[in-house]
Amino acid sequence: MMNFLEKCMCKKHKEEILGGILFGAGLVLGSVVTALCYEQKRTINGDKILENVKKMFLAEAPIEGSWIELHPVPLSRYSSKTDVYYGGISRKEEGVLVQYEFIADAYTGTILDLYKL
Repeated sequence: MMNFLEKCMCKKHKEEILGGILFGAGLVLGSVVTALCYEQKRTINGDKILENVKKMFLAEAPIEGSWIELHPVPLSRYSSKTDVYYGGISRKEEGVLVQYEFIADAYTGTILDLYKL
């Protein structure tokens, strides 16, 4: 039969193990949440967005020129706030140079607006 001191030591040992497990689980959970939040707030490279827009335009006609801003800028529209890239494409349509500008979401790459100048 265990005496009182042995019971206390055994209980203390169990508490230390449980504390270590809970601490480790907290670290893992915190790391996962941090990684997910960071991934959500990371912007797509503007060059990738421009490549996608160029592919869309190349399906119809050759491109004369293209550009995109290097850094995303904040945009507030319809009570929604996000960061966007502004860019442009120029191509010849029926022998005339036509320019288009676009606005793309910096986090998803979605084209929010595309208009002819």
